[in-house]
Amino acid sequence: MAGLPGAARARSASPGSPPALDGSFLLSPLGGLMCAQAVLGLLVWSLIAATTYHLHAAYGWVMFVSLFFWILTLLFFVTYLLQLHQKFYMIPWPLVLMIYNAVATVLYLTAFVTCAAAVQPTSWRQWDYNRRAAASFFACVTMITYGVSTFFSFRAWKGLGSNAATSQVTDHA
Repeated sequence: MAGLPGAARARSASPGSPPALDGSFLLSPLGGLMCAQAVLGLLVWSLIAATTYHLHAAYGWVMFVSLFFWILTLLFFVTYLLQLHQKFYMIPWPLVLMIYNAVATVLYLTAFVTCAAAVQPTSWRQWDYNRRAAASFFACVTMITYGVSTFFSFRAWKGLGSNAATSQVTDHA
């Protein structure tokens, strides 16, 4: 489980212990990428929400994708920050994150293309044009961060970059 926070430590959270903050998670690549995804996703949906998106069906899709993955990213972020993933050790977290990030990458690609194609420079409201163009840019950057997260999640799932000592399964009893 290289690349995931807490992989170097061989500690397991007991079921009755309260959640503890994992400060090293914030400094890990996964933590940094999740923070970036949360901020960028917030920018995308807030920029779209500040326009008259309800008049254009394409922006409804962008709004759905950005808001849906923003909420799920926050949930995963809190799960890893509070080390709740160690309490649910039977869930294959590296595989779950890889699938989540891959789906987010593909759907953000569709949202980015949809948003960019729907931006009309002859919009009757100039501020709508500026916000939609900015949302297209940030949707592209968000898509890239999810793609990078997919790469790191894949490496963690396959155990690439780890050695025999860090890839051993700990006793969770």
